Amino acid sequence: MAVLLSLLAAASYGLADFVGGVTSRRVSPWSVALVAQVGGATLVFLLTLVVPGSPTRADLAWSLVAGLGNGFGTAFLYRGLSSGRMGVVAPVSGVGAAVVPVAVGVLTGERPDTLVWLGILIALPAIWLVAREPATGPTRLGAGLLDGVLAGLGFGTLFAALAQIPKEAGFLPLALNQVVAGVAIVAVATALRSPWLPREPRALGGVVSGALGALATGAFLVATHGGYLTVTAVIASLYPAFTVMLAAFVLREHVHRAQAIGLGLCAVAVTLVAAG
Repeated sequence: MAVLLSLLAAASYGLADFVGGVTSRRVSPWSVALVAQVGGATLVFLLTLVVPGSPTRADLAWSLVAGLGNGFGTAFLYRGLSSGRMGVVAPVSGVGAAVVPVAVGVLTGERPDTLVWLGILIALPAIWLVAREPATGPTRLGAGLLDGVLAGLGFGTLFAALAQIPKEAGFLPLALNQVVAGVAIVAVATALRSPWLPREPRALGGVVSGALGALATGAFLVATHGGYLTVTAVIASLYPAFTVMLAAFVLREHVHRAQAIGLGLCAVAVTLVAAG
């Protein structure tokens, strides 16, 4: 069940990125990201009225850490992508989002089976290959690498912090996570002097992305209650594969050879993790 929920999280994250990416082509990506966080937080707050929970101060503190990781991860990812460094930022951030929670899981005593470890090791290059776009011009490797590392640390922190929140806390910490992420996105966008106010109606498309992102994060949170963080985080980090497949089927975008190899490795990784 943990593997299935993690796959649901990956699929929802991938679809959220696809919708957000399409929406951001005509409006400021910062405004889309902010609308997504606010929309997702609103939906989760409504969910808390139906699904009760009793979060402690420690649970809320972990959700605060998760929100900061979420917001700054998104901010540095967008900064890198907006500067034309997708070929470096996307794969580095994707691998970082998987490596950080794996390290936390091992340090906290998780010991997956051999097949699971093999799946994890295959998943890392798979994420890199799927997320990487061939360079179409000169790129600044150093700056792109820094943005990718910071984004990966942010998303990895999101996964690792959410895993510390128990089932009894309910979904209020998840809503707080999204609110804090929205504040962090505004702070970074303001510091970079980038427009973040959703002034155009098209920015409301971020609500769909936010709902999918909230579903993804909720599925991941529930998955951590019944599975290893080392497993759930790695599978959820395979979300670029779903984004690439959606772009290929819906927008008819070309899948490069490296991405096709990465998609195949993703399937192998999931199979090994599930078998383990």
